[in-house]
Formats: sequence, C-alpha cells, structure tokens
Amino acid sequence: MASLSESEGTNRGGMWELDQNLDQPMDEEATRLKNMYREKSLGVVFGDLGTSPLYVFYNAFPHGVYDDEDVIGALSLIIYTLTLIPLLKYVFVVLRANDNGQGGTLALYSLLCRHAKISTIPNQHKTDEDLTTYSRQTYEENSLAAKIKRWLETRAYKRNCLLILVLLGTCTAIGDGILTPAISVLSASGGIKVQNPNMSTDIVVLVAVIILIGVFSMQHFGTDKVGWLFAPIVLIWFILIGSVGALNIHKYGSSVLKAYNPVYIYRYFRRRGNSSNTWTVLGGIMLSITGTEALFADLCHFPVLAIQIAFTFIVFPCLLLAYTGQAAYIISNKQHVNDAFYRSIPDAIYWPAFVIATAAAIIASQATISATYSIIKQALALGCFPRVKVVHTSKKFLGQIYIPDINWLLLILCIAVTAGFKNQSQIGNAYGTAVVIVMLVTTFLMVPIMLLVWKSHWILVVTFIVLSLMVELPYFWACILKIDQGGWVPLVIAIAFFIIMYVWHYCTVKRYEFEMHSKVSMAWILGLGPSLGLVRVPGIGFVYTELASGVPHIFSHFITNLPAIHSVVVFVCVKYLPVYTVPVEERFLVRRIGPKNFHIFRCIARYGYKDLHKKDDDFEKMLFDCLTLFIRLESMMDGYSDSDEFSLPEQRTEGSINTAFLADKTANTMCSNGDLSYSSQDSIVPVQSPLGVNNLLTYSSQTNRTVSNEVEFLNRCRDAGVVHILGNTIVRARRDSGIIKKISVDYLYAFMRRICRENSVMFNIPHESLLNVGQIYYI
Repeated sequence: MASLSESEGTNRGGMWELDQNLDQPMDEEATRLKNMYREKSLGVVFGDLGTSPLYVFYNAFPHGVYDDEDVIGALSLIIYTLTLIPLLKYVFVVLRANDNGQGGTLALYSLLCRHAKISTIPNQHKTDEDLTTYSRQTYEENSLAAKIKRWLETRAYKRNCLLILVLLGTCTAIGDGILTPAISVLSASGGIKVQNPNMSTDIVVLVAVIILIGVFSMQHFGTDKVGWLFAPIVLIWFILIGSVGALNIHKYGSSVLKAYNPVYIYRYFRRRGNSSNTWTVLGGIMLSITGTEALFADLCHFPVLAIQIAFTFIVFPCLLLAYTGQAAYIISNKQHVNDAFYRSIPDAIYWPAFVIATAAAIIASQATISATYSIIKQALALGCFPRVKVVHTSKKFLGQIYIPDINWLLLILCIAVTAGFKNQSQIGNAYGTAVVIVMLVTTFLMVPIMLLVWKSHWILVVTFIVLSLMVELPYFWACILKIDQGGWVPLVIAIAFFIIMYVWHYCTVKRYEFEMHSKVSMAWILGLGPSLGLVRVPGIGFVYTELASGVPHIFSHFITNLPAIHSVVVFVCVKYLPVYTVPVEERFLVRRIGPKNFHIFRCIARYGYKDLHKKDDDFEKMLFDCLTLFIRLESMMDGYSDSDEFSLPEQRTEGSINTAFLADKTANTMCSNGDLSYSSQDSIVPVQSPLGVNNLLTYSSQTNRTVSNEVEFLNRCRDAGVVHILGNTIVRARRDSGIIKKISVDYLYAFMRRICRENSVMFNIPHESLLNVGQIYYI
C-alpha cells in the first residue's frame, strides 16, 4: 500500500495520528496466520495409523489360520493397500487439497464454496474475496472447469446433493472419534491378558474403560502442555514395531517377503473365490489403513511437506516391517493369531512395549478426539450444527479447542461400545465401516476439487477416481457384509448425527430465506424521516440480524410495537465465510444506511470456520471502535472526487489493528478494526464538495467540527446506554405439512434450539443490556 509523502504528512491536521509502518505483504500475513493454527506434533497426525498393527491380523482371521498362503495373501493385500491409499492417494494427492493448511471433509467443502456458488446460505459479498485468507481460481469461459462450475450452480438440488454427501462424510468421521479410542485402548489393554491367560475379559474391559475415562477427563486441559511428548512417544513406537518386525523376519524366516510380489493377491482370490471368509479377511485388512482420514483431518497440526517426508521415510517402512514380522510369526505360530502382536514381542522388552503401546493408543485416541472437535466447530460455522460451547485451550495454537458437550457424549458412547462388545472383532467391524465410508466421500469430493481448484486434465481425474474406487469399493462391500456383526454401529451414529445436522441446517436456511424475503425497503425507512416516526432516546441500539444487506423485518416489527428507538441504531450481522480464518484486522465491514442525520449504520462481522469468540474479546467495544473509525474515514470520502484514488498507510489502534482506506468509483471503502465499507448502494446522500488530490488532506475547520460533533454524539450515546437487540425468529411447520416435517421442525429443531447456546452467550453480551424480539415463521 502506498504511503503519503513527507510533505503531505505535515498537512494532515489534528484529525489523524497515523503510523509510518507499511502493510506487510499478503502472503506473509497468510503464512503467519497458518502457522498459528499448527501444532508441531507427529503423534497427533500418525498416532491412529500407527496403532493399527495391534488388531489387524486378529480381525482378518477371527476364526484362526489354517494355511500359510492365506497369511501371505493377506500380507500382500496389506502392503499394497498401504501403498495405494495412505501413501499415494492421501499423502501425495489428497493432502494437497487442503484449505490453507486445514484438512477434512468440511475443509474440502469450504474450498469448493469459494470456487463455485454452491453454499446453501448465499450471504457472501464481493468484498469478502479481498480477504487475505480468501483464495480462489479464475476460469476461461469455455474451459472444462467453467462448465463444471456453471453446472453445479444451475440447480438447487445439485447443491443439496453435495451438502448431503459432505454431511454423510462428516457424520461418519464423528463416528471415528468414538470407535478409534474404543478399539485402540481395548487392543492395547489386551496385553495384560497375554501374560495372564487366566485373567477374565471383564478385567481387560474395565482397564480400558478406566483409561478412556482418564483420556476424556483430561481434554479440558488441552494438549498444549503435554503435546511435546506425543512426537517422541510415537517415534519410539514406530521404531519399536519396526525393530520387532525385523527381528521376527530374521527369527521366523524371510520366506514371508514373497508377499511383496502382488501376484500373491491374485493367487489368494483365485484360491478363495467369492467365499464369505474372503470378505471377512478383506474387512479385517481394511483396518490397516484406519487413521488415514484422521491424518487428513488433523492436517492443521503439521505442514504437508513434513507429513510427506515423515510418512515416506519413517511411518511407511516401520508399518511394513511390523506387518511383515507379524505375518512371519503367525506362519510359525498359527494358534496365536488372536494376539500375535504381543506374543511376537521378546519377553525382555514385553512390559516396556506394553506401556509404549498403551501410550500410543492414548495418543491415537487424542488424534481422533481433536479431529472430532475440529469437525464440530467447522459444522457449527457452516450452520450445520446446534450452537455449543467451544473452549480455546491454548494461547499459542489457535486450532486447539475443547467442546465439553461433545466430549462427554463421546465418552458415554465410547464406554457403551467398549463394554457392550467387549472384543476387538465387532468393534473392528464397526470401525472399518466408518473409515471406508469417509474415504469414499473424500474420493468423490476430490473430483470437483481437481477440476475446479487444480484445473486438472479430465484423464488425470478419471485415473484418480478409478484407482481409488478399485481399492475402496471391495473394502466397502466387505464392511457392508459385516453390518450384523457390529458394522451397524457407525451407521446408527452417522444417521443420528446426520438427522441433527440436516434438520438444523434446513431450518437455518429457511430462517435466512424468511429474513431475505421480508426485509424492509429503503423507501420505507426514508419515509419515516430522521426520527423514524418515533422518539429517539439517547443511547445506542445494536440490532442483530442474519442479513448482510437491507433492513431486517425485525426492525419494522420492533418500531411498530415500541414507541421509541435509540439515537444511534447499528444493524449487526455476524456471518461465517468459507475460509479457515478471518484476520482480526479484516474482520469488520461498516456502512451508513440512509442520510447522516438518521444515525443508522450496518456492521458485518466476518469469521472463518476456525475462528472463536473468546471470552476476553470485547465485542461491543470492537463494534464501537469500528463505528468511530468509519465516521472519520467517511469525512475523508466527502472531501474528494470519486474519480481519484489514494491510500493511507497502516493505522495502528489500541488493539494493534490495521486501518486502510480506499475510494473508487462505487464509493466503497475498506478499513479495519476489520474492513470498513461505505457504499453508495446503502447511503442515500451523494458525495459532496469534491476536491482535488492535492487538497485531500487539507480539511476545513467546518469538516473537523462536523466529525468531532458526530464522534462526540456517539460517545454521549454510548454513555447513555447500549442495548443489544436480538432477533428470535421461531420456526414452525405449517398445519398442512407432513408428519415427518412436523416432527423435525416442531419437536426436534425446537428441542435443539432450547438446549443449545444463545447468541448472546456466544458474543458475551451482558444479560442486563439484552433485549430479545421474537416472531414466528411458518415453513
């Protein structure tokens, strides 16, 4: 941004005190923000994937092993499944589809929403595209990407189908957050029984439940203080399983290495055919890639390049050695297939290995729990989940959060699954079903990502989806065949969360449509005059609405039923954008509505799906500071012609927030405590007294007095009192609606509205200055 010359700086007058610091480049700002969301912890990323050797062979051969060739065939399947899915598909392809370092199903959806108008809540504005963190591609008119974009935008049902696909993957991923701790901790705890064969299974389950209670009870502390332990523990774990595997290959024979020849996969299926046992083995082998989707969901904790290097040179080789060593042990000890991992460990290091395995299982659980919190937070920001309390647990890493309600729900369901099934086999069946569904959703979402975001050639897209489905569909069918053996659990969990999320989103969209269709025209506001036909009492009224433009219907409803209104009225719209974060200095947009003597403004507060409303944020003060700054910048707007352009250097306020001002032909201005915007579309008064650029900063005493008077007027109004007016639109189903719609809207949605957090709590609005204005909308 250009700075003013020294000579100009002497003529600025007493109105502004501006820093000489220039704005930092946008790419540096984006990198700084991205790093604030990253926690350097190898354990969080690879913990889940690394604990799979604890239970894969047990679930692949629940009824025992009778032929060496079966073990060789299963090992060959594991080797090439690990190669094709985690290594090639995820590490080198899918991880590149991150949203500025954020991964997961909803991050992919947000990335798509920026490149095509597929959001079901159309509250985005063109000024949102100027954000530092808002990146998108442009397309040639006749390109394949442009045609795909137009095809997605043409019909509402296409957007709804995409949303349903995203919610399906999201809800199944939440199921992973329940099943991963259950199977990881239960499998690790099973090591106790190996050394004590007479021990009851109930004791193992009890130990697992105690560990789970401990893990979930510690979540509110966050991982900031102990996260540094995760990487060393998981690194030791990988070295341990790799070393034990190499030892077992040397001890029990290297003939098992022939499994690295993919011909043995063909020979296995040719021998086994389409028998139920074949699909049982596939369902167990599916568990070797559990944690792969969590690796993508937890991407914010580690840079992509670091994950690629660590997986390729540490994780992948150690996993191959671990599985190969276990296979060699099983061929020589077929009767020990159920607990091959622990029995293959030398006695001298058995108990240290048990402790490390338990610690690795806890870290694996932490990875999926953290991913679940992140998923819920993203869903909440996109209007797909009821408002819940989100706690920020780290001052250093912005991505570390804790959601108490979800935490205890996960704990209850984890204990129910662990104590209900009591064995790894049925939990493994459930786990495999959840994982493969999420993988399929990611595969389908990668198609528009590759076409719209990467602009890949259609041959590459077809190659990617064919290779992915060739591996994933057989595993999906193998897991479906196990629905009656525990595979129903993730489906029930996913369906329950899907109903909650879809009903909430549906009613949220209907509320927004009601606000849009019933908003008040500017002509009606102008017809009321400066007093709005009421008594203007001293004070400031912040009217919260979901509209980013226009005057909300609730305002007319309010002034129709009350005889007075505040001297200053500010319409506040809080909206979430499909970006991972909105920098604080770019958060706010402010406009004036109507002539100046109306004293009506609009303020739009913009957040990303990773941003939090922290308790120490003084939202009211931030709004007032934006309003004051806007008035000062607006006076500058009145003082020069709309054909000129200029920019001021960075303004640092008390909160170290940037200020910028830019005028153009449409009289839009951008600044901050966020972005301030003054638009000729919202303001009725034309620009007056145009001046040349040379006289731009030479303000008359009359202009200074006008600005000072309005700022002083705002201060007097704030001292007189501030009232936060919240619209409370109650949604009801029409009388002629079907029974499903009535149950969903009148009972389920109404119940969720009663138990979820109020907006006033989300923005830390004092109860004594809160006023709720309600209305009923029938859909």
